[in-house]
Amino acid sequence: MSDPTWVSLLPPLLAIVLAIATRQVYLSLAGGIWLGWSILLGWDFLAGLGEAIEATVRVFGDPGDAKVLLFTLAIGSLIHTVEASGGVKGFVQWLEERRWVNSATRAEWLAWIIGVVIFIESNITVLVAGAVSRPLFDRYKVSRERLAYIIDSTSASVCILIPLNAWGAYNLAILSELGVEDPLGVFIGGVGLNFYAWTAVMLAAASIFWRINIGPMRRAEHRTREGQIHWPNAQPMVSDDVLSPEAPEKISPRAYNMIVPIAVMVVMMPISLLITGGGDIREGSGSTSVLWSVLLAVGTAWVLLLAQRAFTVDQLSKMALKGAGGLVPLMMILLFALALGDVAVELGTGAYVAQVTAGVLPPVVFLPLVFLVAGGIAFSTGTSWGTFAIMLPIAVPAAATLGLPLSPFVAASLAGGVFGDHSSPISDTTIISSMAAATDHIDHVRTQLPYALAAGTVAAIGFAILGASL
Repeated sequence: MSDPTWVSLLPPLLAIVLAIATRQVYLSLAGGIWLGWSILLGWDFLAGLGEAIEATVRVFGDPGDAKVLLFTLAIGSLIHTVEASGGVKGFVQWLEERRWVNSATRAEWLAWIIGVVIFIESNITVLVAGAVSRPLFDRYKVSRERLAYIIDSTSASVCILIPLNAWGAYNLAILSELGVEDPLGVFIGGVGLNFYAWTAVMLAAASIFWRINIGPMRRAEHRTREGQIHWPNAQPMVSDDVLSPEAPEKISPRAYNMIVPIAVMVVMMPISLLITGGGDIREGSGSTSVLWSVLLAVGTAWVLLLAQRAFTVDQLSKMALKGAGGLVPLMMILLFALALGDVAVELGTGAYVAQVTAGVLPPVVFLPLVFLVAGGIAFSTGTSWGTFAIMLPIAVPAAATLGLPLSPFVAASLAGGVFGDHSSPISDTTIISSMAAATDHIDHVRTQLPYALAAGTVAAIGFAILGASL
């Protein structure tokens, strides 16, 4: 659509409403895609159905999207292999033997620390943190909704603050394309001003320290303390046996079976960015680097297990395929989410939201407006990265035209993208957090939303104060 209208909001809104009302994430996303293409084809729902199917297939034709989908299967293989090797069990035992994790509070701190330390890619962060922490949360009767909140609030929030990872490489590339003279300097200048990311991370820490359980989270905690992991009508995103298989009795739990592959993956990420960027880490391909890193981690796990004579190559192959198969539902959700994002671009959803809000308020609130608009775009489209691609080309040139510093507007755009992402039920990061915690997705959204809104309010106030001082 060359001139987007309010109609462009209907597909993502339909997906959001259906997801909340029916708890059927797959059908909700599919419904949004169908409606979007029907609108583009003159409200012809039959032709729209055919084009929706074709558009979903075309997602595989985009190299970046295809690598994201393959990464999902690869991370499933890695987690299943590490779990089956006794690596996670060995790591948990190692922590408990040293009395590092011997209570509910310390289990929550472990999830928070992993979310902060593994900052190379948000999906990897939540999946690793979920695999390690979920058994401890169950043991000490902490709700899985709380686990999903902690890992969701630390993953993307920390990743957006790091310039030398997949998120940083992506945003530096956008800034370079906009003609910013010092993209890295501008990005780094905005790190300390990303009020939402810092608030979300610190609020998660404060909620652990002071046991802050708001509304739906309080009820989830009470339910779990009484021995009920899920609500009666809950539909967990994935079954426990997919992400937490039992290790064979012949294998002694060894912490390094988990630590070494994860360490290889973390170290490989910046190296891959250097390689794919031709020596310039800022030019590296985030999707390629993440895929390489995970595949190398899987290979490292195989070498360790073969050296220990724990499994044969045939057993490892079947194990990897089982782990990948367990995450096919997640891959399907990502596939639909990417397809919905594509039709939102065709409809001009993000551009419409930005256009109708531009110039509505006086210049003194321009900075918080950028944050709120970015949050609205991310909420309605379910993608923070797509929001960055929409908002940075709007906010950065506008700030330059007004003679204002660029870093605050970069920070507001990125902060808003993460805020909307955390609040949206159709966000891929939110969905993956639900899956990593093996909890019902809508239950995660409902319990996390009060915290996201609280952090968003603090961020909006922070950007208003900063904007007044520019």
